[in-house]
Amino acid sequence: MDSSLSGRHFLITGGTGSFGQTMVSRLLDAGAAEVRVLSRDESKQDAMRHRLRDDRVRYYVGDVRDFDSVHKAARGVEFVFHAAALKQVPSCEFFPLEAVRTNVLGSANVVDACERNGIETLVLLSTDKAVYPINAMGMTKALMEKVAQAHARNNPSARTRVCCVRYGNVMYSRGSVIPLFIEQIRNGVAPTVTEPSMTRFLMSLGQSVELVEHAFRHGQSGDIFIRKAGACTIADLATALCNLFGVPAKFEVLGTRHGEKLYETLASREDLARAEDFGDFLRVPIDSRDLNYALYFDEGDTRQEHIADYHSHNARRLDVAEIMSLLLTLPEVRAQLDEVGQPSEFRDT
Repeated sequence: MDSSLSGRHFLITGGTGSFGQTMVSRLLDAGAAEVRVLSRDESKQDAMRHRLRDDRVRYYVGDVRDFDSVHKAARGVEFVFHAAALKQVPSCEFFPLEAVRTNVLGSANVVDACERNGIETLVLLSTDKAVYPINAMGMTKALMEKVAQAHARNNPSARTRVCCVRYGNVMYSRGSVIPLFIEQIRNGVAPTVTEPSMTRFLMSLGQSVELVEHAFRHGQSGDIFIRKAGACTIADLATALCNLFGVPAKFEVLGTRHGEKLYETLASREDLARAEDFGDFLRVPIDSRDLNYALYFDEGDTRQEHIADYHSHNARRLDVAEIMSLLLTLPEVRAQLDEVGQPSEFRDT
């Protein structure tokens, strides 16, 4: 994180989650004067308070669905990271209006509160499921992106920069499949795989934070930033974990769950037609045209015809050995291996 942020004030919605806790620690290390955590769960806040024991962190019990909660938490803050969301695909399929209330209307509350409080920069966290969405979670995250872009389009002179980041599965984040697989393996149960050929992008929590930091430093209102990532099949992920824990590589196939796709897309060809490549990152600027489409009717954009979507089926495919090495970069996986006393020739990779 930029050292110029020393002495600054931050708010993280959903700050007790995996991303929020990591970002809080990064900001404190960078010398932040204050980091506010807004979330609904006072129990998680209390656990976080006892773990960090840092007076610079202030805890606000509230919900992004309630505008006043966000507005009060954002007073006197300079920068906001919006991570609060309903993220579980099956849950959102059964309760889509709850996903709308949190992911769409709650995000609109955050954008509005930031604008009213004169926040300098707001970064909203999105997901690959927002591209060509087929489930309620992805649809509501896509609408969150549209809310952010509409604000930028309709308020070109606004003080608050509002941009989004979009990334794939964060390894070992709360609710991800890796902790589930490890728990099953340690209990002597074969990992339960939905569809072996299903592919997903893999990204560490640290990489997701780096993406947010990149957007924070370089983003303009309406931008969407994407981090390039390797991908793997669910079968290869389960196999890699079985290998690490020294058990036979077997798994039980459950079938695709509600709202799941065979592969996820990080950037559509429409995105890529106007994207800027920053090496590890892509910047997709806002389409800033107004409603006077007649000016563009005869022009069109032939570039899209020759561009393929960037998805987990055509991204660089990680093999089992690469997945094992990537898993071993996660402190949580190493801790689990230490607990079972499992040696591995990959430990020092």
